[in-house]
Amino acid sequence: MQGVIKAYDPTNQTGSLVRDTDRAVFELAPNALEGSILRMLRQGQRIVFDLNDDGLATRLRLGSEVDMGSPTGPPPST
Repeated sequence: MQGVIKAYDPTNQTGSLVRDTDRAVFELAPNALEGSILRMLRQGQRIVFDLNDDGLATRLRLGSEVDMGSPTGPPPST
């Protein structure tokens, strides 16, 4: 899944993100950055993530600038 960081507090490493496909908001798992090349997150940063069994975002990776699907309708025709 791909999304964008909505908020991140580096002091306690908590935050949330918004999934591209349906704009659902997910909280970050406590270990979301563990094993990642990411050490810091910024609002608006595009990331790829997984969801754990508790519905928390985990395994954060760098995302693509390509929109992975928007709920606003079909892509514009070329």
